[in-house]
Amino acid sequence: MSHQVDHIISRKHGGLSEPGNLAYACFRCNTWKGSDIASLDPRTGRMTPLFNPRRERWSDHFELRGFVIEPLTIRGEVTARLLKLNLDQRVSERRLLMSLGRFPRPPR
Repeated sequence: MSHQVDHIISRKHGGLSEPGNLAYACFRCNTWKGSDIASLDPRTGRMTPLFNPRRERWSDHFELRGFVIEPLTIRGEVTARLLKLNLDQRVSERRLLMSLGRFPRPPR
């Protein structure tokens, strides 16, 4: 699976092309995220910012349980939903990568 450089805050929203605003993203995540910087929490209807890997710790918002990425916070939930992190195909890919020792350990 190839990766792309993603603007965490898109240029459309004033984000800069500098290291603090760039992250590697798989093609699917980058496509599904697009220029979004937030998403609606379906329970409250409130706009919630997406997880920012440069400013926040992954382990504060997500946990890897088996092959599934479990959100721990509302921010984690809206990010996981928008990026479709737990579609069956993505969980299967994660399972395969783990069996080959090619899946990175989640950051702490």
